[in-house]
Amino acid sequence: MARNRRLILSSPSEVWSLLSDGRRYGEWVTGTQRVLAVDPHWPDVGARLRVRVGIGRLTLDDTVVVRISQPRQRLEIEARAEPFGAARIAMRLIPWGEHTLFVIDWHPLRGPGTRMHGLPVDYVVAIRNGMMLTKLARIAVREHHELSPESALRAG
Repeated sequence: MARNRRLILSSPSEVWSLLSDGRRYGEWVTGTQRVLAVDPHWPDVGARLRVRVGIGRLTLDDTVVVRISQPRQRLEIEARAEPFGAARIAMRLIPWGEHTLFVIDWHPLRGPGTRMHGLPVDYVVAIRNGMMLTKLARIAVREHHELSPESALRAG
């Protein structure tokens, strides 16, 4: 299992608003080239996203299914990238003062990742997830500042 943590200088509600907008999944999930389809009830349990993932011309279509959804607290998804298998991605939003401690765990469920699971694979996944958390944090902080009362006063 690969685990990453990041303090995001936005509230759990603000971070959750990003997670709960399936159309924005590609903005913060490293490797996503495009969101192809979003179930209208995303991120309710059972809701799905269809996404295209990859690097350059090497792509495949992936299905993401919500397995657990607790608004502003927890989102667990299963990412299926056939023929490569599937992984469980568990995200927790922990209030930390006015901010959010974001914890993400990645664990292979089936496919080659289960046989290669261990330090080398976990290391690569941890790097990828670290990049993803950096993107998520930047977006959340930028939008937090755009919505803050101080920025409204400056604009007015």
